Amino acid sequence: MIEKMRDKDVKKQNVEQTKELCSSQASIDNGVQASKISILTNVILAIIKILTGIIGNSYALIADGIESTTDIISSIIVLTCLKISAKPADDSHPFGHGKAESIAGIIVSSFLLGAALLIATQSICEILAPHISPKWYTLLVLALVIITKEGLFRFVFKTGCESNSTALTNDAWHHRSDAITSAAVFIGITIALIGGKGYESADDWAALIACAVIIYNGITLLMPSLDEIMDASVSLEINETIREKSQSVDGVIEVEKCRVRKSGLNLLVDIHIIVNANITVKFGHDIAHKVKNKLLDSPLQIADVTVHVEPDHC
Repeated sequence: MIEKMRDKDVKKQNVEQTKELCSSQASIDNGVQASKISILTNVILAIIKILTGIIGNSYALIADGIESTTDIISSIIVLTCLKISAKPADDSHPFGHGKAESIAGIIVSSFLLGAALLIATQSICEILAPHISPKWYTLLVLALVIITKEGLFRFVFKTGCESNSTALTNDAWHHRSDAITSAAVFIGITIALIGGKGYESADDWAALIACAVIIYNGITLLMPSLDEIMDASVSLEINETIREKSQSVDGVIEVEKCRVRKSGLNLLVDIHIIVNANITVKFGHDIAHKVKNKLLDSPLQIADVTVHVEPDHC
């Protein structure tokens, strides 16, 4: 009888693990697809911006095109790290390879900051070196870039949120920063064309101002990735949800501790529950499994749950 119950528990656990793997794989597949679209789009836009900038005398547009090449590199990094994070646990990495996703988030944020410094340096050099005004048709290219980049931001950001991927959401903000830079350059070139002589560097000043916004976003995006690497706690809302679900299981008197950390696209939970001190070990074990199953079946992307059973002091 005991053996049958054990076999039933093992089968149920295998089914749950299979469901979790399928869910994680679907999220990773969506992330990979979004990264591929980002890479292709950025390649096309980078070529268009650099060529138009050279022909149309817009150094800010050239710098913007160079920044797009960093977007290509960052998207490739995200794509690579998402594939690494999808690898199952092994002897060398018993908790899986999920941290690769957080590492990608740090690298992407660093690229964002680096790109902002690159554009700022180039803009200052162009301000100090007088040049002729950009051509009017650069505005058409910039309008196309702004619309495309904003659309790409919304697509990748939505995919990142649905996949719970910090790296993807950071990569999405790369697209938003590109749209911001292009919008600033658009305004600057418009001022240069309308103002005429003496306003030739207006697009460079505009790009310089946009860099401040990008640097702010880069620092803001860097912090969550660093928190994940350092195993910082998840939001209070998620922690409370896990506590409430665990508390609702029959036999659980109280949730003593609840520690949750993010690993890749998923959550790892370590929870201590208090049960009646007079029940059998088998009964306490069954309650722990019910708590684990309840959490794994929840909408939260929980990859694994460790449940510690503590007796009450009554």
